[in-house]
Amino acid sequence: MIIPKSLEELAGYVEKGQNVFFFTAGWCGDCHFIKPQLPEIEADFPQLNFIEVDRDQYIDVAAEWNIFGIPSFVVIKDGKEQGRLVNKARKTKEEIESFLTSVEN
Repeated sequence: MIIPKSLEELAGYVEKGQNVFFFTAGWCGDCHFIKPQLPEIEADFPQLNFIEVDRDQYIDVAAEWNIFGIPSFVVIKDGKEQGRLVNKARKTKEEIESFLTSVEN
């Protein structure tokens, strides 16, 4: 999991490569629920870079991207959105992997 240290670094991941942006926050219980399973998900999708985006730190980005519920996942390839799993519901490993598989095809 890559954790950007600046808005500029975050923007670089948007423009280049195929990246999964994981919107989270320290206070989010559902984010803490799924976080331990993310290394397994990352291992199952080695072609994707996973970028952790703290919703509170990057609140303007979250608003611009219409991230109104977390945890949420947005896949962007070379600047173009490929898909999103954005809502406030708790997500399972299976739901996330199914979403990522659907985006790849």
